[in-house]
Amino acid sequence: MSQKHDRRTARSGDSTWLLAQLARILAGAKRLWAVLLYSSAYLSVVTVVEVGIAMAVLSLPLSPAPVVVGLITFAVYANDRIADVDDDAVDKPEQAAFVRRNRDVLYVAAAAAYGLAVAVAMLGGPAALALALLPGAFWVLYASDWLPRLGSRLRRLKDVLVVNTAVVAFAWAVSLTFLPLAFADRGVTPAAGLVFAYFFLRSFVDTELPNVADREGDREAGVRTLPVVLGLERTRLALYAVDAVTAAVLAYAVAAGHLSVLVALALGVGLVYSVAVTSLLARSADRDWLTVAPELEYLVVAAALSLAALA
Repeated sequence: MSQKHDRRTARSGDSTWLLAQLARILAGAKRLWAVLLYSSAYLSVVTVVEVGIAMAVLSLPLSPAPVVVGLITFAVYANDRIADVDDDAVDKPEQAAFVRRNRDVLYVAAAAAYGLAVAVAMLGGPAALALALLPGAFWVLYASDWLPRLGSRLRRLKDVLVVNTAVVAFAWAVSLTFLPLAFADRGVTPAAGLVFAYFFLRSFVDTELPNVADREGDREAGVRTLPVVLGLERTRLALYAVDAVTAAVLAYAVAAGHLSVLVALALGVGLVYSVAVTSLLARSADRDWLTVAPELEYLVVAAALSLAALA
């Protein structure tokens, strides 16, 4: 009896230890995800995947382009979160609290990331360097308040309806498409133009969907986004229209012979995912996952492209 009791006690002790270790691992994973989410570091990972997609579609050789764009993404969005910390306190109190606690660390990390990105971009020549500097310049125009100081009729681009999202989409579409071309020393082709159009349209949707959860803070700050001006239902319809234009771009690319059917289908899988996320907009407007879900489209596309490559 004593031996059986000892064995049961030992097994119980082992189970308790395993559960404690599992709880520690889960708690650590939760803290890590919070850091990745609130610091914008997860967006860097997604952007690396996006550049990889552009390189695969355009058949470009391996280069430092994904690393450069990933570093720039972290730097730009970390600075943006620092600049908007007061506005974000309305809709994202946990993120705002994280940014306030780690403001100095984020400043230093963002500056180091952009500096490293520029240093690496110099290896790709003048064009790569210029393209690496472009997102930072656009962020200054987009988020800073120096434009209003020039005159009463001028406003931050971030405050201007559609222009705010179009500026973000344009800056990232340029970097995602043309920086890999600069590193590869390739010219701009019709296929590259179509890839640019694809990323511009996708980035437009990816930027407006998170604005749904930010609409109260944006309204108080005077930032005019589609959810603030149009409301949820009409925003959903507007984003469906952008998705439809993306589908038309892919169809044209195949018909003109600039993209293969398999590649277009892989990109189309991501488009279907995007439509599914947009369809949940009204019911999930205040869910935290709506901020992250649009970016996961590119992981879906990357997986579809990998399968297409094996076909």
